[in-house]
Amino acid sequence: MTFNPADHSHRRYNPLTGEWVIVAPHRTKRPWQGQIEKPPQDTRPPYDPKCYLCPGNERSNGEHNPNYQNTFVFRNDFSSLLFDTPEGQIAPQPFIRAESEQGVCRVMCFSPRHDLTLPEMPVDDIRQVVDVWAEQIADLGQTYRWVQIFENKGAMMGCSNPHPHGQIWGQQSLPNEPKKEDANQRAYFEEHGRPLLSDYVHFELEQQERVIVSNEHWVAVVPYWAMWPFETLLIPTRHILRLTDVTRSERDALAAILKRLLSKYDNMFEVSFPYSMGWHGAPTDNQNYDHWQLHAHFYPPLLRSATVKKFMVGYEMLGEPQRDLTPEQAAKRLQDLSDVHYKMG
Repeated sequence: MTFNPADHSHRRYNPLTGEWVIVAPHRTKRPWQGQIEKPPQDTRPPYDPKCYLCPGNERSNGEHNPNYQNTFVFRNDFSSLLFDTPEGQIAPQPFIRAESEQGVCRVMCFSPRHDLTLPEMPVDDIRQVVDVWAEQIADLGQTYRWVQIFENKGAMMGCSNPHPHGQIWGQQSLPNEPKKEDANQRAYFEEHGRPLLSDYVHFELEQQERVIVSNEHWVAVVPYWAMWPFETLLIPTRHILRLTDVTRSERDALAAILKRLLSKYDNMFEVSFPYSMGWHGAPTDNQNYDHWQLHAHFYPPLLRSATVKKFMVGYEMLGEPQRDLTPEQAAKRLQDLSDVHYKMG
């Protein structure tokens, strides 16, 4: 018998994190007897008088939102990080260690419309979202070493409000995931003299097997080492450190490819596809980060239908992540979908 990664279990290496994932494609043939949930209902009105993110409404702290017309950013009323936390450390023993962390958490409303998500918004409106992302990095990057832009979409991902929005956190420390990516990108750059993800995106463009959508400036792929069933990685074709370095034409192209990629997600099961996504760019502490390449991660949990999701449990919590559907199979399913949103068809 000859080993075939499309049929036989194997491990794949993630060069960004230095970690491994088990791929077990033969398991896709087993009958599913796991949890079944009711399909989510999406019947939101354009404006909800009870929503604390809609224009003009009162938030929990008594403040009122302005009657904003496109995007709106404000400090999170329940911030995890605070700018005035006093500095301090606790380390009486090697296994008892803590240090204070200063930062800021902001909420960003993508649209005044309560009933829209990013793929349902016009490209011009998504372009405004891109601009505000860059503005927030420029602003918070003056004070904080790390600026994390992210979106939790859907109740399945723990989103507490369906109004289209994301978050921006700034903090002094480098978090765990960017720290791993920094170390591995640096090691690759020192060995090859080129950014890891710059080489990877051109490799994927040559292969085409895992490319979902692409244009002149951006490529979205199911990475070879993907953990989540329909995980994707969005990378610029040019070497770019941060969103603040993206040119006007590249921002236009980014808005366009976001709409196409996220429409494919929704078209998979004709439902508002839940995910956690976030941008990773070079830290903003004025050191040399030529080894970095800007990219965005999309981590959707859905597996077989709108009601069956992937769980990271058991061996995956205690050993290492495992997936059944191969990244190539997932890419093929996404490739075959229209990039015109099913509600617009």
